[in-house]
Amino acid sequence: MGQNTIRPLAIGSVTIPNNLILAPMAGVTDLPFRLLCKEQGAGLLCMEMVSAKAILYKNRNTEELLQIDPREHPVSLQLFGSDPEIVSSIAKQIEERPFDILDLNMGCPVPKVVNNGEGSALMKNPVLAGRIIEKTVRAIKKPVTVKIRKGFDEANVNAVEMAKIAQESGAAAVAVHGRTREQYYSGKADWEIIRKVKEAVSIPVIGNGDLLTAEDVTAMKEQTGCDGFMIARGAQGNPWIFRQILHYFETGEHLKKPDMEEATEMILRHAKMMMEYKGEYTGMREIRKHAAWYTAGYPNSAKLRVKINEAETFDELERILKS
Repeated sequence: MGQNTIRPLAIGSVTIPNNLILAPMAGVTDLPFRLLCKEQGAGLLCMEMVSAKAILYKNRNTEELLQIDPREHPVSLQLFGSDPEIVSSIAKQIEERPFDILDLNMGCPVPKVVNNGEGSALMKNPVLAGRIIEKTVRAIKKPVTVKIRKGFDEANVNAVEMAKIAQESGAAAVAVHGRTREQYYSGKADWEIIRKVKEAVSIPVIGNGDLLTAEDVTAMKEQTGCDGFMIARGAQGNPWIFRQILHYFETGEHLKKPDMEEATEMILRHAKMMMEYKGEYTGMREIRKHAAWYTAGYPNSAKLRVKINEAETFDELERILKS
């Protein structure tokens, strides 16, 4: 039943082993989290978005965002920017780094990004978007993909136009989030727009928005015919989602939600990786939001979160979780 839904997917010269994709999420899809999702079976990992200008100006924090572990492949590195010259020359400059696919972000809704004319602001300027894509495709040999939204707002729904431009400009695939910029991450994602994009282009179309279960993947496939499934919020505090969906398509059975003990083990492992990678101070602070997601829905999770947010060391975190 799952063969035509879950399958390998060719994106340009890169074939990903299955078409379940971890969405790029700023502040979430760092290296430790990506490795956990990879272990659970994610077919493609997407890194946090990186500013082309920040690389140009050798911003200190950017190097950490660009780190890739050999165990991650295939992995997609996401750039954002609004200057075709800068974006394409930075793409060329970093091409020897070990990412497999380069993604251009044309969907980020955050004000400081949009106010710079970057991210989803490019939905308002399809001609410029096309120039950025075309120049970048010409600059590097690796496949270039584009992430877009439904439109900037309901009055300007132009994902189909943007997808056609991406294809004409040489993009190897397009990911479509079924929300407008004005919606941010709220309300319901519109999957009809994903269907319309799929009908309009011949490159692979990856659907994004409200994929929380295997049933959602089935429903999106049936409604849109899309080629791949990009999981964002559904993976927060739940790297198991990839294994759960794969298991369902292989066997028709649902895996149980991990019990608190398994969740605790995962949080502690995640925290350890965070600390190895970022040091104890930063690692312990950054694990907090993940721990809140991991523990949601378990008994007494609200009280537990208050305590976790006060933990300064790994030992304290372990003590809190084990009690």
